[in-house]
Amino acid sequence: MERKKGKLTLWEAVAIAVGTMIGAGIFSILGVGAQICGTNLPLAFVIAGLVAWFVAYSYAHLGRVYVSNAGPIEFIIRAFGDRLFVGVLAFLYWFSFVVSISLFAKAFAYYGLALFHIPFNPLYVALVEAFVIAFFTVLNFFGAKAVGRVEFYIVLLKVAILLSFVVLGIWTIKPELLKLDLTPQGLRDTLYAASILFLTYMGFGIITNASEDMENPKRDVPRAIYLSLFIVMLVYVGVALVAIGNLPVEQLIKAKEYALAEAAKPFLGNLGFVLVSLGALLSTSSAINASLYGGANVAYVFARKGELPEFFERKVWFEAPEGLYITAILALLFALFFNLEGVASLISFAFIVIYQFVLLSHYRLADVVGGYRWVIVLGLVFVTTVGVILLFYQYKVNKEVFYTAVVLIPLITLFEWFYKSKTQRRFKTREETLKAESQKS
Repeated sequence: MERKKGKLTLWEAVAIAVGTMIGAGIFSILGVGAQICGTNLPLAFVIAGLVAWFVAYSYAHLGRVYVSNAGPIEFIIRAFGDRLFVGVLAFLYWFSFVVSISLFAKAFAYYGLALFHIPFNPLYVALVEAFVIAFFTVLNFFGAKAVGRVEFYIVLLKVAILLSFVVLGIWTIKPELLKLDLTPQGLRDTLYAASILFLTYMGFGIITNASEDMENPKRDVPRAIYLSLFIVMLVYVGVALVAIGNLPVEQLIKAKEYALAEAAKPFLGNLGFVLVSLGALLSTSSAINASLYGGANVAYVFARKGELPEFFERKVWFEAPEGLYITAILALLFALFFNLEGVASLISFAFIVIYQFVLLSHYRLADVVGGYRWVIVLGLVFVTTVGVILLFYQYKVNKEVFYTAVVLIPLITLFEWFYKSKTQRRFKTREETLKAESQKS
């Protein structure tokens, strides 16, 4: 097949998804997971990954039929039409990109400062967060192909570093450190951790936000989703086993902002700390890059569809959509005002709500796109359970995040109702959007 100019290949799409996922999990909230469930951390990654497979099943079936950079919102429109709650979900979906970028920027700042032995002064953290978001905002000026090419090489480097961590560290694992806690409390903590670590698998969905930019989306969207999830699950479980098996949980928790670099010290010394810290900087960088690309795409497409205000669609500096800059600025604000675990939990909550509606959409459209309805129902039960556990856990340990999550949807609903009433804009499918634009021209 002749290569389409400026289009993403299968492996470039996989790289964008892997870049988002690995940047989210191993380097940013590994220590948070260890703090919650201790030696059960590898098991928590397995549970979270299995739930993610059920969601990926629906994304793959829907994404190969409905090609649109609106991703899951396109699926929901196809199933339910132009409803108020669809607009709420669209805004929530874009919001999840904003908050994700803030999580990655925060992780980048912590690892960068730790690498150069600079104190975690709030001013230093803020300056690093601002720098890395600004840098990748500039890169996104140059379009999908530039983002995909950069992602491909960064992902190769960081996966190589993580595999080196696993291969070298597996020989020094102390089996006594891997003993599972199968008490009722230990299992409850594992489910709590899995509900937060579920966030670490969420990047595969970004493939559907790049489907219009892919060479052969109907063939490659399902392949890219399954390949990226398989690669990431192997890496996560391997790295978690090596980290827990080489360093007591107490020490991982103490260094939770840069836990993986600390876990490399027992078998690689200071060289391991430096190597993994560099890998972390690469990982979180590529996650910011991919998420800015996805967030800008979502804002632009939603503006074209009539969901977000028209200025998100407007092309400004370097012909980039204005939504790119708004996404970047809001991400920096969240990075400055929320802690690591709080940011992670807000993203998980937003994605869980989106995933529930994607699964419901697949159930309604299964006769058109294919798939077994019993698998969809099972996935819906699992995702809903994860959401309930996450809210319950946050109510116990972080009421600020709990109340933010609970208030978030009513506030967005109020905004959506006011916006739709004032503008009378309606949400359109991709075909309707293209037809309206052709009529204008």
